[in-house]
Amino acid sequence: MDKSEIDLVERLRNKATAQDAFRELVSLHKERLYWHIRNMVKNHDDTDDILQNTFIKIFKNIRNFKGESKLFSWMYRIATNEAITFLNQKARKLQITSEDLQEQLISNLESDVYFDGSEIELKLQKAIASLPAKQQQVFNMKYFEDLKYREIAEILETSEGALKASYHIAAKKIEDFLKTN
Repeated sequence: MDKSEIDLVERLRNKATAQDAFRELVSLHKERLYWHIRNMVKNHDDTDDILQNTFIKIFKNIRNFKGESKLFSWMYRIATNEAITFLNQKARKLQITSEDLQEQLISNLESDVYFDGSEIELKLQKAIASLPAKQQQVFNMKYFEDLKYREIAEILETSEGALKASYHIAAKKIEDFLKTN
């Protein structure tokens, strides 16, 4: 952690400065976390709800942040877990598999007023949805969010080597999907 992160965490933990520090934290990270979640759940309204839950968890649990990783990596992990929990609950509620839910989310993208992507972008989303969940996460973080393998490893708590292999496999599967569909 750098000095500015340490300072922000200290201000978040201090009751007198917590509100202002939290507003700063939200302002700094809201957009990146929004798009991270949106890449996972595909829907704007669901993303907003999950983002709000993520920031509530961050605020309530800042005292548990040990500083062993960057603050942003810790926040990303919370956002990722919130999105996964949401998707699992939604699949259970609809009594469908995670794969069927992914297909449903992609088909809903076509009518989503907040999705202004072209046909090729929709095809790319379909290709990504065909990947296993872990490969989807790695691909989205690397391709769309341009995170470094070191950062992704910190967020997902895994090795850089495993991530590189996972990304390579995901990219190959996406390429094959785009060629055949």
